[in-house]
Amino acid sequence: MGNELACLLALLLGVSFFLIPAAAQSPAKAGAAHLDSVEVSGSKRFSSGAIAAAIGLRVGNIITREDMQAGADKLAEFGLFSNVQFHFTTVESGVRVTYEVADAPAIPVSFDNFPWFSDAELTAAMKRTVLLFDGSAPQRGSILDAMSGTLEKLVQAHGVLATVSHTLVNFPLGGQRMQFRVVGADITVKSIEFSDDLATNDRAIQQSVSQLIGTAYSRSAIELFEFEQVRPVYLTHAFLRVQFDPPSARVSDPAQPGSTAVIVVVPIVPGPAYKWGGVLWSGNSVLPTNELNATADLKLGDPADGNKIAALWERIQSLYGERGYLDAKLDAKPQLYEQDARVIYTVTITEGLQYRMGSLVLSGLSIDGEKRIRSAWGIPADAIFNEKLYEDFLDAGIQRAFAGTPVHYDKVGRFLQENPGTGRVDVLLDFQ
Repeated sequence: MGNELACLLALLLGVSFFLIPAAAQSPAKAGAAHLDSVEVSGSKRFSSGAIAAAIGLRVGNIITREDMQAGADKLAEFGLFSNVQFHFTTVESGVRVTYEVADAPAIPVSFDNFPWFSDAELTAAMKRTVLLFDGSAPQRGSILDAMSGTLEKLVQAHGVLATVSHTLVNFPLGGQRMQFRVVGADITVKSIEFSDDLATNDRAIQQSVSQLIGTAYSRSAIELFEFEQVRPVYLTHAFLRVQFDPPSARVSDPAQPGSTAVIVVVPIVPGPAYKWGGVLWSGNSVLPTNELNATADLKLGDPADGNKIAALWERIQSLYGERGYLDAKLDAKPQLYEQDARVIYTVTITEGLQYRMGSLVLSGLSIDGEKRIRSAWGIPADAIFNEKLYEDFLDAGIQRAFAGTPVHYDKVGRFLQENPGTGRVDVLLDFQ
C-alpha cells in the first residue's frame, strides 16, 4: 500500500524517480538502487560489454540517477560517440540502465617521431592501458589525453625526458590523421637510407636529402619530402605505380639510453616502368580528338613520364579556358596493362557552358588608376572570355599599365563571378 501511495504522489507532483525494495535502501544514498544490469546499444565499433566497462558502473553497486548521468557524461567526454542518451527501468532486483550511443567519425593514428619503438609496440601499449582504444582516434575528446599519457610514460621509461602532444593534421595525398609527437627531445636525422637504387643514386634526390641531415626528425616531414622530391623523379622514369611504405627510424646508438640521433629508412616499391599507349577521349566536341592528341608531348611507345602526363591534362584544361569553357572538367583514368607494361588513359571530358565577358569591376584605385586598368584590359564586353588573357593580365598586364608611375600595389584580390543564367563572367579586381 505504501508503494502505491508513493507512486500516486509522484505522478501528482511530476517527480521522476525509481523505487527500490526497502531492504536494499541505504541511509547514505536515499533514492538509490542496486544496479541490476548495464547495456549499451548503437555502436558498430565497440561491444556493449566494452563500453559498459569503460563507464565504470558495476552490477550490484548502489547507484543514483546522478551516477547514471555521470556515466553518460563520461562516454560523451571520450570523444568516441557523437550522441549519448540513457534510460532506465526498475525491476524487483534493482535498476536496469541502457545507454544509446552513435559512433563519432574515426581517423587513423600516426606516430611522428618515436624512433625507439615500432608502430606495433606503441599501438599495443595503448591497447593495454587506454579504455576503448581500437587503433584509431576521434578528432577530440579525453581519450586523446589518455593516449598521449600512455605514450609519454613509454618514452620517459626509455630514458627520454619529454612530453607527448597530439594534433589533427592533413596529409599530402589526402585525408587526416591524429598525429602523436614527442616534444622536448632533440631528435635529429643522422642519415636517410632508401630501399631502391634509383633514389639512392639520383643526384637531385641526394641533394635534397643533404638538406634534411641534422634537422629535427619528423616522419610527416619525411613523407612530405617523399611526395614533393622523390615521387616526381619516379614519375619522370614512368614508375606510375610507385609506392612509398611508411618510413621508419631507429636510433643510431640503441645501447645508449636516451639516444636521439636517428637513421631513417624509406621503403620504396617502384613497380614497372610503363610505356605510353595513348588516350581514348570521350565527351569532347569543342576540341577535336586530333587536336587533343597533338597536345600530348609523348609518342606511342615512349616512357610514360607521369609529370608530362599531368602537364598534358593542365594544357587541355587551359585550351578550354582560352575558349571560355571555365567549368570544363577532365576525368582521366589509367588502364594499366602488366603484360607489356603499357598504359592507356581513358579521358572523359565534361565541357560545360561557354562564357562571355561580362563586367570588369574594380576597387581600391584612383580615377587615373582605373582609367589605366580599363585601357589595358584586353577582353571586350560580350567577347568570348579567354582565361589565358586574364591570367597574363594579372601576371604582367597590371604592371605594364602602371609602368613609369610611382604607383605600386602589394596585393590584387581577384575573383571570377560566373553567371550561368546569362552565360557571362564578371571579373572582380581589388587593388590593395
